[in-house]
Order: sequence, then C-alpha cells, then structure tokens
Amino acid sequence: MSRFEFVADHRGAYGVKRLCTVLNLSRSGFYRWLKTAPARAAKQAADAALTRRIRKVHAESGKTYGAKRITAELRAGGVVVNRKRVERLMRQHSIQGRRLKRRHRTTIADPAAQAVPDLLRRNFTASDPNRAWVGDITYLPIAGGKFLYLATVIDVYSRRLLGWSMADHMRAELVTDALKAAVRTRGGRVDDVIFHSDHGAQYGSKAFADACHRAGIRRSMGAVGTSAGNAAAESFFASPKRGAARGG
Repeated sequence: MSRFEFVADHRGAYGVKRLCTVLNLSRSGFYRWLKTAPARAAKQAADAALTRRIRKVHAESGKTYGAKRITAELRAGGVVVNRKRVERLMRQHSIQGRRLKRRHRTTIADPAAQAVPDLLRRNFTASDPNRAWVGDITYLPIAGGKFLYLATVIDVYSRRLLGWSMADHMRAELVTDALKAAVRTRGGRVDDVIFHSDHGAQYGSKAFADACHRAGIRRSMGAVGTSAGNAAAESFFASPKRGAARGG
C-alpha cells in the first residue's frame, strides 16, 4: 500500500491535512493522485485483462512463447497491443518463453535455378485469405545432438499455418509436401495464390516449380542474400520448433 492509498483509506477518521503532515506528503500531491485514480484503475483493469490473455496464449504454447510470438498471436486475435506492453506485463508476472536460435544454414541457393520475381516486394500483408502464402524452413533440435528439418506454409492474411512437412533432409520433397498439405487445407481452391519464399535450392527446384504450376500458384522470391523477409514465417517458427521438440 502506498502512502497516498493510506491517506485515502483513513482520511475519514484522521483528516487529509493531519495524515499528509505525518506522512510527509503534500495535500496538492494527494489530491492530484486522487483525481487520477479512475484512470489508473482503468489501466490496471486493462492490464489485468491483457495479462490473462497473455497467460492463456503462453499456456497453450506449452509455456514456450516469448513476447514477440505472444504479441503476434494477440494481434491475430484482434487485440491492439504493442510488444513493449506485452514484455512489461510478462516481466511483472514472471512469464517467460524459451529461446532457441537457428544454428544451421537452411537457405542454400541454387545458382542454376530459374529466376523468380519478387511479387510481394516486402509487403507482407493481404486483404483476404489465399492472396499470398509464405514458406520457410528451419531445424528442430532432437535428442543425441541431431535435428530434423521443418518446412511450413503460412497464409499472410491470417498468419494461419496451412501446411507443414518434417524430414531428416532438405530435398525438394520437404517443401513440396508442405505445399501439397496447404493446398489440401484450402480444399484445392488456390488459383492465383502467390507463394513467397527465399532463394533456397528447394524452392528453386523443378519439382517445387511443377507443384506450384499444377496448383495454379504463382511463385515469388525475395532478394538474393536475404531471408524470405516475412514476419509471419519468422514469428511462427518459435512455436513448431518447440512444440515438435516436446512432442506436441
């Protein structure tokens, strides 16, 4: 309890002037504090409600999501919030995610691959589902110092995971299987979807190009030497990596 709160609770019995004198407070300061009490109460209530949502997302992730991924999940659910506020509340309530770093190179360009234009031009937003998908590959550490590779397909509009594939290799079928899973998720209705990726050899392969052509999907690749550049894939990877590592 703060000194101002003490004065507010006991002013009826002892008076504001006497309490402020005893506690070495200014009466003007107390009345300013009292005037702003409704706004503080509203902020505290909003923080409490947001903290409950943060705890729910954190629990559903197996207590692995950090502030970045939780913020993305909240925004996807329609909550207007910034990452700094999520970080503050997580810190105040000792809510912690698990940090994992990418240590293995998963983007290896094929210099002989056919050139593919950048149709998104780093604009990773969409007005509707099935306008644009993004694909990426990461690794999953497993027991014995080994790891698996995970390919994902995410809808830019909803940030929903549409398809994924996991294997102990990075051959073209890793990404084609993920693409096929995404097409099945959408019931095959994927004409003119843009599929954006980095310049990894898997995405530049003939097998992947053929799979996109059969589905009516247009390919797009970011600038050479950069990642796919999309927040959707990057923010997503914290979850499956940890979920798969724990068998979820």
